[in-house]
Amino acid sequence: MSNCADSRPKVLVIEDEETLLFTLKHNLKREGYNVFAAARGDDGLRLAREQHPDLIVLDLMLPGIDGMQLCRLLRRDTDVPIIMVTALGGEGDRVAGLDCGADDYVAKPFGMRELMARIRALLRRSGARTTPDAGPPVVTSGDLELDRERREVRLDGIPMKMKPKEMDLLLFFAQHRGRVLSREQILDEVWGYDFYGGPRTVDVHVRWIRQKIEADAAHPTRLRTVRGSGYLFEG
Repeated sequence: MSNCADSRPKVLVIEDEETLLFTLKHNLKREGYNVFAAARGDDGLRLAREQHPDLIVLDLMLPGIDGMQLCRLLRRDTDVPIIMVTALGGEGDRVAGLDCGADDYVAKPFGMRELMARIRALLRRSGARTTPDAGPPVVTSGDLELDRERREVRLDGIPMKMKPKEMDLLLFFAQHRGRVLSREQILDEVWGYDFYGGPRTVDVHVRWIRQKIEADAAHPTRLRTVRGSGYLFEG
């Protein structure tokens, strides 16, 4: 990973479809990545050599240099993880994409949650930092203590009963203290992208947690709702 001052993982998106490029950039930035983008293969090659990204999302059909050729060129210089994205979903196309050096292959149309999960998985395997540091073993918020190592929540020093998923969710909020988290992001990280439930699942678990950690669950001060965005654990 680059030694630049910005410690966020760098993701380079090379995609010539304008609407999809905008959507990918928006979602990647929302996930906290440092995003670079190109709509042509030759521009993508230049950016890859200049910015040294931690991961590349690469479209197969590109002007300038097509995705297959670009993938081969990149593999001469770097082992950066590459996810190939294309409307060609046949087995032969997938095999060709992987044979040219891609690490993963996603056929259009694809779910954004699944793509983000694949990106995180590849970054973890490559050693790039994908999430903020877990932080101290015990997180305190007034009379509330979250013990990460013991997986225990204490209020006024008294341990509280928490369901396993409530604990997972609360620890995830504590790990991202001070950061607004969307329901989709929470579902991906805490339940997994292949979970078939919807955002309502997050809302229900947040309500349960508030009933245990807030003085007034109807007017929360620790785990707040950010209208139109998601949830924020301030502590």
